[in-house]
Amino acid sequence: MQIAVTTASGKLGSAIVNRLKLEIGAKNVIGIARSPGKAKSLGVEIRKGDYNSKEDFVKALKGVDAVLLVSGMDHPDKRIQQHRNVIEAAKENGVKKIVYTSIVGAEEGNAFSPIVVSNRQTEEDIKKSGMQWTIGRNGIYIEPDLEYIATYKKEGGIINCAANGKCGYTSRNELAFAYFKLLTEDGLLGGIYNLFGDPVTQQQLAEAINKAYNLTLSFKSVSVEEYVKERQAALGDFLGTVIGGIYEGIRTGKYDNSSDYLKVTQRAHKSLEEMINDYAKG
Repeated sequence: MQIAVTTASGKLGSAIVNRLKLEIGAKNVIGIARSPGKAKSLGVEIRKGDYNSKEDFVKALKGVDAVLLVSGMDHPDKRIQQHRNVIEAAKENGVKKIVYTSIVGAEEGNAFSPIVVSNRQTEEDIKKSGMQWTIGRNGIYIEPDLEYIATYKKEGGIINCAANGKCGYTSRNELAFAYFKLLTEDGLLGGIYNLFGDPVTQQQLAEAINKAYNLTLSFKSVSVEEYVKERQAALGDFLGTVIGGIYEGIRTGKYDNSSDYLKVTQRAHKSLEEMINDYAKG
């Protein structure tokens, strides 16, 4: 069985490629990347695939049995057609199964909603594709918080607009294991699965980071408006608005959901503390 993974040079794509290599062998895994040179170190066959080019994917998906479509990072109005390029190329090549990395989030009501809506449209396109399909909805990655620890130390704590809202975090390695299962277990076909750990507050996040790194970070909540303005100044209008929308979603309970991780993988999702400790060990 030949399994292809899109955006193999990205952080999630490469984690999934590495898990698949471990589970089914490198000879059965194909990585697809816009810039193939960036993915050569993965040790699998790499083919060129730019989401803007259906022709790329018509070539890249030849001889493939199942494809993992990793959600693109472009603006919402561009993502839908980019994903359709992959779906249509997969159909033309007779690919049997498509698995999609979607996201949890509010479909209306905040600045992150347009991205969630674009993901939902791709979910619908996949359901109507005629291929076997499975969809994962990822929780919020823990890694960006841990990559941001130096800034948290400088600022004296975690500052955002999440208030007392809870969020189900996950890690790229935990997701990689789940997507290996979604790609290879036929009993999961036709399902949409939430993939994250037990929801926690930002205060609990701060306490877990403190324990792992011997710090004394605190959590301070600010208004949505103040946080969005600060993030826009730091990251630019588009990304700053998106990040603000994610934390507004946490504030309003959009990430305090039940997870299907145990059903998908037959094991519990790692705890927040376990994920942080794994990251700290490198």
